[in-house]
Amino acid sequence: MSKNNVIELEGRDTRVDPLTELLLEGAQKLVYQAVQAELYACLEQYSDRRTEDGHAGVVRNGYQPEREIQTGIGPVTVKIPKVRAKTGEPVTFQSALVPLYVRKTKSLEAALPWLYLKGISTAEMGAALEVLVGPNAKGLSASTVSRLKQTWAQEYRTWSEERLDKDQWAYIWADGVYSGLRAKQAKLCALVIIGVNERGEKHFLAIEDGVRESTQSWREVLLDLKSRGMNAPKLAIGDGAMGFWAALEEVYSTTRQQRCWMHKTMNVLNCLPKSTQPKAKAALHAIWQAGTKPEAENAFDLFVETYDAKYPKATLCLQKDREERMAFYDFPAKHWQSIRTSNPIESTFGTIRHRIKRSKSCLSRDGMLHMMFKLGMCAEKKWRRLRGFNYLAKVITGIKFRDGIEVKAVDQVAA
Repeated sequence: MSKNNVIELEGRDTRVDPLTELLLEGAQKLVYQAVQAELYACLEQYSDRRTEDGHAGVVRNGYQPEREIQTGIGPVTVKIPKVRAKTGEPVTFQSALVPLYVRKTKSLEAALPWLYLKGISTAEMGAALEVLVGPNAKGLSASTVSRLKQTWAQEYRTWSEERLDKDQWAYIWADGVYSGLRAKQAKLCALVIIGVNERGEKHFLAIEDGVRESTQSWREVLLDLKSRGMNAPKLAIGDGAMGFWAALEEVYSTTRQQRCWMHKTMNVLNCLPKSTQPKAKAALHAIWQAGTKPEAENAFDLFVETYDAKYPKATLCLQKDREERMAFYDFPAKHWQSIRTSNPIESTFGTIRHRIKRSKSCLSRDGMLHMMFKLGMCAEKKWRRLRGFNYLAKVITGIKFRDGIEVKAVDQVAA
């Protein structure tokens, strides 16, 4: 496992900025998929043409020479396919997305996220593509857009069936991202799980629809991960209000639980008057930012003693799941910043929540998941390895930590 901890530094000075690389790669992939969808629509249009021996009368015939769309962040390479008519009148394939002459654009940075977000809606695909390549994009047909959506749906299905046993998963973060869509009496939400493997690489493991508070929904998600080979993580992090925890105890009973301190801080402050909140917030931070567990326990007791008389609801809220709030102290201090909160999911889906609110009238249940999946994969490419990733092998093999520091064998015997 130590072999996996070697960082390749060769050629680092020649690497493209990660965000620019992401935008260029995403744009090129989307343009390719859209052009292929246009090609299939063109071939279907002439599907009734047949040769004497019954073969297709209009077929693919290679590609035109590669060319580039100039953008504000760099060139995007495109390859336009060609067709050949074996019978009847000659046929020429012309892409509405990438016509013979394309204007230069400096709006790709803004257009690409919109392509992911709005591209799920057939009604808005044309507008999104128009931002990228100009008014000629309006020539895209509904069938072309439909094919593109089917491609993304297949990508989601393939991803959701990938095996997970090629890695060892140390930590997972779980949260429910509400969509604004409704099914009967309940709002639909995406049940999202992110994991970090032994090399410190964070990946989405699940983006499924369900009900956030439902233990059954989370049970189904966890059982699916288990069937795909995910080992029992050492720690799970998430909001305390979810049915996730009951499901976790059933499916992965050995996994420790860490309740999110950001959620808890907001919940406690909501029980206090605004005039008291700044001071109370500092007192709460003193708990989960303490250097040792005993110091955190003292700060915890001090908060309860200070606010219990006047604001018992706030202290009662704080004391719920007390032990699960302190679990992070039994893991490497280098990881505390990442495992005290469910921030990896919160930060990733902040923009998505905003966009879904604007798009919900045109999103289906599946469309919501496919949109979140595309954005999630986009965000994943920008993630850095977990800080202190070299400690993950020790966590996975069960080495003990106390107050963030490894407990040596001598210390364990003395204890």
